[in-house]
Amino acid sequence: MIVGAALSISGASFQGTFQNPLVSPDILGVSSGAGFGAAIAILFSFSAVMIQATAFLFGLVAVILTYSLSKRLRGNSILVMVLGGIAIAALFSALISCIKYLADPDSKLPEIVYWLMGSLSAVNSNNVLMIVGPALLGFTALLLIGWRINVLSMGDDEARSLGVNTEKMRLLVIFCCTFLTASAVSISGIIGWVGLVVPHAARMIVGPDHRKLLPASISLGATFLLLVDDVCRTATSIEIPLGILTAIIGAPVFIYLLQKGYEGWS
Repeated sequence: MIVGAALSISGASFQGTFQNPLVSPDILGVSSGAGFGAAIAILFSFSAVMIQATAFLFGLVAVILTYSLSKRLRGNSILVMVLGGIAIAALFSALISCIKYLADPDSKLPEIVYWLMGSLSAVNSNNVLMIVGPALLGFTALLLIGWRINVLSMGDDEARSLGVNTEKMRLLVIFCCTFLTASAVSISGIIGWVGLVVPHAARMIVGPDHRKLLPASISLGATFLLLVDDVCRTATSIEIPLGILTAIIGAPVFIYLLQKGYEGWS
């Protein structure tokens, strides 16, 4: 539930901050970076705790690289940051492929692939305790600045005219969302579509006001991933990786949203 809530509120916050309904929590490369960190840790037979720590660290590194790249390039700051995130994500995806190529096909490779598909089967209470602190910090900060995300979603010029420092506020949102996403991915692996689809569903229910949208995203995201995980554990005799089922559910819903024309976005 913490993982689902973290991915959902991060997606909703990013969509408002970047003024783009197609943005997801991994837009700045955090998921690919975390996946690369976990792949390295698995390749070198690190402990479960070290795998999570390495995934978390490289998730943060990926976003730092994206942000640094965006500051060096000219042009629309939001567009440059998003494009930079795509480039960094592609780089780390290529590095993950290199790790898989080097991994032992009988032992390490299956473990790496299974982790990348996303699963909560190996998570225990100690893992949960590791992410409770970062999750509460990120949730609290984003909920407190929900009204400022409303202002950011109106555009930089409007935000500045209302006295909001757009650069610092956007950086704060990125930091909180990265912290939440990296924490979630470090214990669950890469779970796609949750942070993209759930905020849209919440927006259809409560509207675009982030003071209401962010709490709704937390509730819907937690409930959605809990239900999906139940199905993954009980549908067949072996547990289905979460990433597979969220993609199967998320893709048709996303197509439906495209046909609806983002109703409820504004």
